[in-house]
Amino acid sequence: MNVDRVDRALIAELSKDARLSIRTLAERVHISRTAAHKRVQNLIANGVITGFSAHIDRKSIGLNVTALVVVTIGDASWPGMAAALAELPFVESVLAVSGDIDFVVTVSAPDHEKLSAVILQQIHEMPGVVATRSHLVLDEREGNAPGALPDAWPL
Repeated sequence: MNVDRVDRALIAELSKDARLSIRTLAERVHISRTAAHKRVQNLIANGVITGFSAHIDRKSIGLNVTALVVVTIGDASWPGMAAALAELPFVESVLAVSGDIDFVVTVSAPDHEKLSAVILQQIHEMPGVVATRSHLVLDEREGNAPGALPDAWPL
């Protein structure tokens, strides 16, 4: 699918607030409601927009500590390992990456004890895992959501 400047503007607005009504979305992007609705439906149908979600403040739901866990695997299947990691409690995301490591796993837990249990007893002891390194998240800021800079993209 060819995504044009209007589609990118729609994506940018929905990335900031997925609850926007079609009317508000159309006003912000300066197109008709009918055009906005048709374009959003087309972006969904073509797999550009894969879902709508809420941003959650982890601490407000009791997830007080977050770590990025760098995982190196040996002779193991990447898809299988990614699926196994994603199923663990408190794992928010699993990113397969290039370079001398294989995955970066985001883990958020209620406290250091539970975080340590996930990292040391589950991730580190998983068959196929060769090494892990953990980095505690001290602060987190939102960056630019996908599509947030539509004018920077080439047509």
